[in-house]
Amino acid sequence: MDRTTCCVVGGGPAGMVLGLLLARAGVDVTVLEKHGDFLRDFRGDTVHPSTLALLDDLGLAERFARLPQRRVTTVQLPIGPDRSLITVGDIGALRGKYNYIAMVPQWDLLDLLVDEAGREPSFSVRMNTEATSFLMERGRVNGVRYRTSDGRTGELRATLTVACDGRGSIARTLPELGLENFNCPMDAWWFRLPRHEGDPSGLVGGVGDRFFSALIDRGDYWQIAALIPKGTDAQRRAEGLDRFMARFTSAVPWLSDRTHALTSWDHVKLLDVRLDRLRRWHRPGLLCIGDAAHAMSPVFGIGINLAVEDAVAAARHLVGPLGEGRVRLEDVRRVQRRRWPTTAGTQALQRLAHARVIAPLLAGEPAFGNPRLAKHLTELITTSRRLNRLPAYFLAYGALRERPPEESVR
Repeated sequence: MDRTTCCVVGGGPAGMVLGLLLARAGVDVTVLEKHGDFLRDFRGDTVHPSTLALLDDLGLAERFARLPQRRVTTVQLPIGPDRSLITVGDIGALRGKYNYIAMVPQWDLLDLLVDEAGREPSFSVRMNTEATSFLMERGRVNGVRYRTSDGRTGELRATLTVACDGRGSIARTLPELGLENFNCPMDAWWFRLPRHEGDPSGLVGGVGDRFFSALIDRGDYWQIAALIPKGTDAQRRAEGLDRFMARFTSAVPWLSDRTHALTSWDHVKLLDVRLDRLRRWHRPGLLCIGDAAHAMSPVFGIGINLAVEDAVAAARHLVGPLGEGRVRLEDVRRVQRRRWPTTAGTQALQRLAHARVIAPLLAGEPAFGNPRLAKHLTELITTSRRLNRLPAYFLAYGALRERPPEESVR
């Protein structure tokens, strides 16, 4: 039986940021990651200005800048009968050092964070180690039971356990935390197509008859999400790849010359879109953050941003109690109280987009139920510099910026 001060379950962005911040503050922290590496395709690769500013605060800006990346500064949507691309969010117009989104393979970012955290004597990471259940004693979580990829089992006791293991978190099996689900009208297909010189740049949307797609500029290729009605994956695949590509090119006609590059359904990955949150993110000895606490829709593309901000807020509120070796229920409650308004507000906007934009588009109906209203709103955003900056700022920083604890800044 081993012991640590803070056991972090899950080595994604939230878990690794939290582990690094706590270790720099001198807290003994152990991260458990069930995989042997971070090489998973079609994961969120967006590093937002808030996270770029955090890396700068931690003295990691130069190392991060050396990673292969593509900088995105605009969001464009096809507007009007001719579907011409109009910029509805210009991140490059925001003030500040980091006025862009960096598209970086998530495994590169996580490797950087692990390497930096590994320089701290109080940090350890155990790969190929999956937390399977909690150690419960007198109503308190006192660590986890785990299993390694070679079949070994063990227990890791901890003063505090933080669940950062995504929407499949073992914490979500605890009925007292109260998982609340919201309706999602869509799933998403992820795939890639070549990008040519002269293509649009940045984040680009494509709208067709009962079809919506989002394209992310990755330099020499487009990373593409095509939205389909919820639960229709098998039916749509049975209709054939050619029919899907015909729908796609009707929405994004300037990509019609390279659809032959997609030769098999094996290259199209399904994302089961969910939108949910725990009513309680905590119980004695346990805190949930990131997707473990609130699974976000891909709408706005800010799920990773929220998870990282959760980790920063958790570190700032918990460094003191963890340093003293005693974490009270009120300490973890403070983290949820801090992050709840941002989470609930963002999900409310996503639910509005689901109901008033995405569901009507996939059903062949006008967005907002009125094409004139949609056009008027778009014109307001595109013609007003102040309104144009609102979606850009929201994408860049979310609704609330978090600052790391002073003990972690170097």
